[in-house]
Amino acid sequence: MEKFSQDELRAYLMQSNEEFRSLAEKHAEYARLIDQIESKPHLTEEDEMEEHRLKKLKLHLKDQMHDMINRHRASQVA
Repeated sequence: MEKFSQDELRAYLMQSNEEFRSLAEKHAEYARLIDQIESKPHLTEEDEMEEHRLKKLKLHLKDQMHDMINRHRASQVA
């Protein structure tokens, strides 16, 4: 059976799995929002709180995507 690298498996899931694609799109959007906040010359307390909130959400999505990759990989081995 062919083994996929992490990047190849991610690309495959991006094409074939709507849920994974949705998670990845949200993850990218949070990354863009974080970049916008971090590009400001001075951060307010609200900016810092929003940055922290977005980073938590982004990490949660990353964990979900990683779990999906692991489940897919395990299903291919079984």
